[in-house]
Formats: sequence, structure tokens, C-alpha cells
Amino acid sequence: MRIISTTAQWIKLRKTLKAQGRTIGLVPTMGALHEGHASLVRRSAKENDVTIVSVFVNPTQFNDKKDLAKYPRTPQKDAKLLSAAGADYMLMPEYDSLYPDDYRYRVSENKESAILCGAYRPGHFDGVLTVVLKLLCLAGADRAYFGEKDYQQYRLIAGMKEAFFLPVEIVPCKIVRESDGLAMSSRNALLTPENRKIAPQLNAALTGGKTAAQAKAKLAKAGFKVDYVQDIYGRRFAAAKLGSVRLIDNVKI
Repeated sequence: MRIISTTAQWIKLRKTLKAQGRTIGLVPTMGALHEGHASLVRRSAKENDVTIVSVFVNPTQFNDKKDLAKYPRTPQKDAKLLSAAGADYMLMPEYDSLYPDDYRYRVSENKESAILCGAYRPGHFDGVLTVVLKLLCLAGADRAYFGEKDYQQYRLIAGMKEAFFLPVEIVPCKIVRESDGLAMSSRNALLTPENRKIAPQLNAALTGGKTAAQAKAKLAKAGFKVDYVQDIYGRRFAAAKLGSVRLIDNVKI
């Protein structure tokens, strides 16, 4: 696996790959990778000639600077995981390389981004959509892979692809869970040992409650500070905090 540190370096490589007629799969990430990410990489490697994984902690999607500062960063560990999963390239650009305009230009969506997580994280989805659009264009991807844990994010990105006629397939991938049901997330590493024991109750409440209200009550009783539990899109969504760590999950209903 080759590590790419600048957008110019990748653009040169991309031209060669495209000239050879090779298909490109993209897995956008913010690093601190786990088995959930590895599953996306393996699928991309199976379905494309070349797989590139971006590792970039995107500051424009953080509405809380403290949250940005504490987001886990494990580049050496990430590189080993990606190499083992079959990635061909690991893209690790600096902010100035990916945002030469310093975020003057941005993508906004004014309907679905205002609900669920969007109601609690102002500006979050502007940052997500903007960086993903940049990465899709930069990668020249034929397919891009997104986990369904961030299902609202997936819907918005799929909608952006349609709105802007992007020549890429947006591929949703099933949630990968720990043996106790907790959805794999980079943020799980920030949980205290005590809260890690409580965290699986997030999924248990979503699957065990007959209604969203019942699920919300179960989470509050377990010690979560609940942002929302809501049924929409044929799924039950939740976001809740344990200590300072915000967890999200969703299940089909």
C-alpha cells in the first residue's frame, strides 16, 4: 500500500489509472479505523481494480472545537489495518491541500440535514457534504462506500450524488457490531471502562422498545443523556451521550 500526502500527488496517479481503464473505489474515513472500516475496504477491493482510503479528520464538520481536539488519531495503526484489508492507497492530505479555498465554497442541504443529528450539530452536514464532494471529485471514484451506522449521512450523500449528477455509485454497507451489539465506532475508544459496559444498551433499547418513546425511556434509565430517539425512513434512530462521548445507532423497524 502506498501513502499519498498531497492532492497533487494523487491527481497525477489518478490520471495514469484512468488512462489504464482501471476502476477506482473510495472509502472516505476520519481515521482511528476499526473492523467496520476494514469491511468497507474489503468490499471495495473486491468490486474495483484500485481502492483508495482517505484518512482526514475534517475540521469543518465539527461544531465543537473540543470534540475535534479529542478525536482519536492513530495513523500508524490505520496504515497497518488498511494494508491488511487490501487498500492500494492511503490518502492523508493536509487541510490546505484539501481546502485551498479555506472553506469559502461549501455544500448545503436544507431539508433532511435539519433533522436527527443535524438538529443538534449546526453546520455538521455542510462540512460532511463539502468534504465528501471534494473527495469524490479528487478520487475520480467509480464507487464510494459508506457504513449505514451514519445512515442520515449516507442518505444525504446519495441525494447529493443525484442532485449534482455525479458519475459515481454510492454504496451503503451494513453496520458492523461488537459481540455485545455496540455499533463499531472510532468514538468507542473514548469511552471509560464503566461507560463501555453501559454502551451496548443503546442498541438493546432500539431493538427492545416497542416504540421510540419506550426506547428513549430505557436509555435515560440506563444513564444516557438522550438527544433523540426517532422513527423515520423505516428505521429507528438514536443519539445519546455517555459522559462526553456521543454515540449514534439505528436499526430497521
